[in-house]
Amino acid sequence: MENNACLIEDAKVLLFKQIQEDSIPLRTLMAYYRCAIMEVETKFRVLNEEFSIEREHNPIETIKSRLKSPESIINKLQSRNLPLTVQSIETNLFDIAGIRVICSFQNDIYLLAEYLLSQDDIELVEIKDYIKTPKENGYRSLHLIVKVPIFLHEEKRSMNVEVQFRTIAMDSWASLEHKIRYKKELDEQTLKTINDDLLECALLSARLDEKMEKVHQQSMKKS
Repeated sequence: MENNACLIEDAKVLLFKQIQEDSIPLRTLMAYYRCAIMEVETKFRVLNEEFSIEREHNPIETIKSRLKSPESIINKLQSRNLPLTVQSIETNLFDIAGIRVICSFQNDIYLLAEYLLSQDDIELVEIKDYIKTPKENGYRSLHLIVKVPIFLHEEKRSMNVEVQFRTIAMDSWASLEHKIRYKKELDEQTLKTINDDLLECALLSARLDEKMEKVHQQSMKKS
């Protein structure tokens, strides 16, 4: 553990030293990412307000945002054998800025994603649909990487933002799964048992989403 901490600290020192020679300081780049997060958050809040007026339904339960820490950035650059520079961060890492949109129902996820991507200032970079094709451990979510423009005093700049869409059930499962697994050294048999139980919970969560979707659709039918 101490060796790993020393390696991370040495890498941070190297990164910050190299950053001094870059045209854009790291703190400035991170500020750009924060601005990009605000831009995308605003788009979702506007969409949510529009839905509440036109459809009497708010599809968004919660919006969460995060910015990767310097340690996480360094770890990712090192794991991919990429240069420790600001330019390398911006060119190679697409998930520095992240937004998680928690929706009431699964259909809301695809509807919000469709409306976001239809906006003429949003460019789709990548899409991964872990709802239609869940991961082996049962993880479900819709992931988008999008480019969004931010308007600075002297320029317009396109920034990458990762957007994750989940239902309440998907988010609860993912949060608990992370807490159960995070930094735990488990023997092989215990790990297998936990993996099996988590997968079963994921399947139950998926069935819950399907059932709640049907109930919601029935409630929306006009009598």
